[in-house]
Amino acid sequence: MRAKLFRKLGRVTGWLSVTYLFAASFAVALNYNVGALKEDRKVNGKNLPTVTALRLTKKLDADGFPQQSAWEVALPIRFDQDWQGQNADRSRTTEVRLLWTLETLFLRFQANYRDLNVYPEAREDGWRDKLWDRDVAEAFLQPDSRDPLKYKEFEVAPNGFWIDLDVSHGAIQELHSELRRRVVQNPTEKTWTAELAIPMHSLTFAFDPHHPWHVNFYRIEGKTEPRFYSAWSPTYSPRPNFHVPAAFGNLTFQDAQ
Repeated sequence: MRAKLFRKLGRVTGWLSVTYLFAASFAVALNYNVGALKEDRKVNGKNLPTVTALRLTKKLDADGFPQQSAWEVALPIRFDQDWQGQNADRSRTTEVRLLWTLETLFLRFQANYRDLNVYPEAREDGWRDKLWDRDVAEAFLQPDSRDPLKYKEFEVAPNGFWIDLDVSHGAIQELHSELRRRVVQNPTEKTWTAELAIPMHSLTFAFDPHHPWHVNFYRIEGKTEPRFYSAWSPTYSPRPNFHVPAAFGNLTFQDAQ
């Protein structure tokens, strides 16, 4: 049960008239916006966390991803609490590291897990709608915060399936980001690691490393409710809801030292 009310648009049946469909779409978007504003009041005044992406100066490996030595110097963040900042579970800790070049944002999730629950099928390129109904790690990126209801959503599953979405005022569409990913499972240590390479041009028209972004990171794990909904920067919503832009933390870009 994931609180993404605007995704209910897909449930509107085909026999509805165009006029009714437009009205229903507007109502869903309005409900989402009102909900987001209510959640905003709960996080106002909270100290929001900051994560730093380090500039990548080393060559990429044979697969086109940063070498292990580059990831090791990137500053990590870790979280293991739920979306309300409670119920820490060390067996489900998530570590995130970020690297950047002028062309690409690299992101690495390292996730501890109890059990795995993934879809068995996806599109030919691995893209899978409603990926959040199974285990995922997520990044919500907001390069421009002048409109808080616009941001990008990326999800990756332990088996490499993924989704990229452009979110704008309750409406969503596939981003076509040309994201590349590499995912490795380690059943012995009960971890899975996902590296994402996201082209900067899919995130912003003109990347300026001196301009901070807003961001949040999440994990979902579990086959049945209550599933584990984990957030780096808690949203404090009554029910699991990651779409609370006021809870997004800060992302800064640092040159290599």
